[in-house]
Amino acid sequence: MFLGCATALLGFLYFVLVGSALGPFLLWPFTRSSALGVLMAGVRGLTALERTRRSVFFGDRFPEHYKASDQKLLRYLAVRSWTGLLCAVVLGLLGFGIILAGLVAVRTVQGAFSWDDWLTQALLGGVLLFLDIQGLHSLAVLDARSARECFGPSERELLRRRIDELATSRAAVVHAVDAERRRIERDLHDGMQQRLVALAMLLGRARRGRDPGQADALLRQAHQESQDIVTELREVAWRIYPSALDSLGLEEALGGVSDRCAIPVRTEFDVGGPVPQPVETAAYFVVSESVTNAAKHSGATAVSVRVVLRDARDSRGGPRPVLAVCVQDDGKGGADPGGSGLGGLRSRVAALDGTLHIDSPPGGPTTITAELPCAC
Repeated sequence: MFLGCATALLGFLYFVLVGSALGPFLLWPFTRSSALGVLMAGVRGLTALERTRRSVFFGDRFPEHYKASDQKLLRYLAVRSWTGLLCAVVLGLLGFGIILAGLVAVRTVQGAFSWDDWLTQALLGGVLLFLDIQGLHSLAVLDARSARECFGPSERELLRRRIDELATSRAAVVHAVDAERRRIERDLHDGMQQRLVALAMLLGRARRGRDPGQADALLRQAHQESQDIVTELREVAWRIYPSALDSLGLEEALGGVSDRCAIPVRTEFDVGGPVPQPVETAAYFVVSESVTNAAKHSGATAVSVRVVLRDARDSRGGPRPVLAVCVQDDGKGGADPGGSGLGGLRSRVAALDGTLHIDSPPGGPTTITAELPCAC
């Protein structure tokens, strides 16, 4: 605190001396930019000193990549100088009050004060002590808040970024939903509809046929076709939403993904706590889409899936549970992060404030990692 008062005095003297010397040059348009550059050079040095003081003595951690504007640095140093000097005044009054309290105690021992006078002095001293401590606390809070706004994004900037992120994620989710609907429509039109037409033709031929043996063969073929249609319809339903998530849970739903995959899938599931349903759904689709891509496009011979619930840190440094999903295959790599499938996954994960990382160098392996916050 005393060091802060000293650096505030240094900043105040800098404004008084250097500001006064550069004042005429700052007012003249032809020399304003040069004079402002000289002034800001000292301001940057003093604000760097303040940043170091906050980091060393108060443990503040500021973003390394964030660069404050000259206007923000100038405003911070001005506010810091006045609040630091005011803090020095409050500390001086506190020290003066301590000296007076000592004198009152000595005079009381000597019998110069009666009990009524002593109680009056104690009451006044207690009120002044409270005001001093409250003033120091308020100035400390103001100092910390000013430092956060100068050396890192301010609350307004964070709110603006958050609004932009939400607007972007909302648009991405709408786009992903539309793309998913178009994909389902293609599956139903190109797959289910064609097979149902073929089934109707088989039944029509069986009904019109006059040869009982041929009619029986057509009915057997129609029966097999109907079973294939049911299987394909079940696959489409699972791609829309797996009912096993509601009835059996995420682990069993992921087991269904492994059973339906054409290549071996090794799954490691370590989730010891409750997971919100939207997070479970997003984790399922990350695994399902990644495994499907690996089986269809990567030429992989094996896929490993790891789902772990662990603790992480949020933007404010507080703990929060995160469901981490990692899918890795031994294929040829080269996955396109901007493709419709992976792009839809990224939008789905971003809608839950999660992150999706795709590492797929040519030659493989492909690793897809998703981190989904479990904020209940």
